[in-house]
Amino acid sequence: MAWVGYEPPGRRNGRSDTSSGRLYRSGGVGEEALRPEVADLSRLVQRLIRRTVEAARVDEAPTLRRLLAEHLGREASSLPVVGANWPAYDHVNVQIGLENWLGEAGRSHVLVGITGFEHRRFTLADLAQPARDQFSPGIGSVSMVSLESGPDGATHPAVRCALYLVDESGGQLALLVNQVQDHGPTGQPISVEVTGPDPERSSAVLDELRQAALAHNVFRGQVVSFGSEMFGPAQTPIRFQHRPLLSRQALVLPPGTLEMIERHVVDITNQREKLLAAGQHLKRGVLLHGPPGTGKTHTVRYLLGRLEGVTVVVLSGQALGAISSACSIARSLQPSVVVVEDVDLIAEHRGMHPGQHPLLFGLLNEMDGLGEDVDVAFVLTTNRADLLEPALAARPGRVDQAVEIPPPDAAGRRRLIELYKGNATLEVADLSRVIERTDGVTASFLKELLRRAVLLAADGTGNADGPAAPTASSLVVSDIELDAALNQLLDSRNRLTRALLGSTDEAS
Repeated sequence: MAWVGYEPPGRRNGRSDTSSGRLYRSGGVGEEALRPEVADLSRLVQRLIRRTVEAARVDEAPTLRRLLAEHLGREASSLPVVGANWPAYDHVNVQIGLENWLGEAGRSHVLVGITGFEHRRFTLADLAQPARDQFSPGIGSVSMVSLESGPDGATHPAVRCALYLVDESGGQLALLVNQVQDHGPTGQPISVEVTGPDPERSSAVLDELRQAALAHNVFRGQVVSFGSEMFGPAQTPIRFQHRPLLSRQALVLPPGTLEMIERHVVDITNQREKLLAAGQHLKRGVLLHGPPGTGKTHTVRYLLGRLEGVTVVVLSGQALGAISSACSIARSLQPSVVVVEDVDLIAEHRGMHPGQHPLLFGLLNEMDGLGEDVDVAFVLTTNRADLLEPALAARPGRVDQAVEIPPPDAAGRRRLIELYKGNATLEVADLSRVIERTDGVTASFLKELLRRAVLLAADGTGNADGPAAPTASSLVVSDIELDAALNQLLDSRNRLTRALLGSTDEAS
């Protein structure tokens, strides 16, 4: 079988040769077979013409610089550019605000996708200049990201990097939307730059975009939380939560405790107009403290259900470092509540940079920096009030109401047992004996006690001679199941379980 090959210069028949290489064909065919023919010449001419046309059309292909010059005029490369950054969590609000601004009467636009923006820093002014190299940003598809915009998985598409060529009654503008290529603790900020013949108009556009982003803010009236996803690449730093709805009967607290908390958190919001008219301030801080499992988080959930339409920002776990961002949202979307769970975790934890004060001081400074007429409530929870007391005493006035949530007393334990039995029937001859044996336990302990007792009744193993498993509709918890469940929890081998439920070893 014949085939065509190429012999490079430098060696030929074992000898050095500086002449050019040559094509050759196997199968014994000589170089005469490679002499040009008319068809070969025709193909060469066609190839030359095609390459010439391609080169000419490259010079005519649209570029970002060319588009800006055509839209703004020859002076596009020398026009001043103004810009502003928004935090990563506001990306969805910037996008929705921009869409509403673009949709106003008398304004039209063309959206131009940009390629090559990943891991590169450039500005709108850079796009108006000649491309520096082959890797410079170019024209392509619009890169989008889907961002959370509400509970139940609601999302909204947002531009990652694109150019908006805007026509409005006053003239032409160009806007560059771009994710800043710097990963902060809450993701990549979003940048908007504006240029046009009138610098004052460009600055005014940024103000209008800020107002539109605030007016259409998707966090307003919602319960949102900073989550662990905030540290992942291209993730939404804020998650939407369902507003909890708890009845008043679901809380078992000492008499007057819930009323005190409601008056400080809920009533001030409901009466804010009258308070302001009377010259009273609205900002306030409430600290709920007590052992684990006594109902602090449960109380917070009840409060949030009472504050329908109020913006709530929840911080817990590693998201406690986002205090500044949470306070910024609360300040912008008042009336609002900032919930900081387990605030003792930041009592001694310092910021990222050497010499910074503990994050708790940062929280107290944010609280102190709010204006007197700002309707923002801070609800803090802690299991270790002793860690917070020195800092709170050194900066009085930030937290103006501390409420202890203690373990339930005898009457409270009786009410909790009735609450946690659910739909089961409780047939216990002497409940007072169980109340006495559970002295010092928490609400979490009693909740687990009733669950175990119901489980024993469900599978009929309350004692060795237990009856056949009852049906759900006839489930009855008797002394046998309740005592067996209590004995399990009070067993010395369950000391760690009791600690995890927040209870002491005083019960017997």
